[in-house]
Amino acid sequence: MKREEKWLDCYEMIFAFVKKNHRGPSRHRLEEHQMLNWMKYNRKRLNSNKLSEEEKVCFLKLIELIHSFHRVNQYC
Repeated sequence: MKREEKWLDCYEMIFAFVKKNHRGPSRHRLEEHQMLNWMKYNRKRLNSNKLSEEEKVCFLKLIELIHSFHRVNQYC
């Protein structure tokens, strides 16, 4: 399996997880640590500009989806 295929498999797994649970992977749940580590690693690659263009677009879409489920304080 090539690196690109593995990256896409992890991306699809996390995207499905976020769609189902309406949140990103948590550091408090052991079964989600692999997904969280993948997210942190790819965020680091994004910041150092090492992601390919298609990976960058997909990863930014994933981050946007996770942020869409963040709650806003209604009393502000």
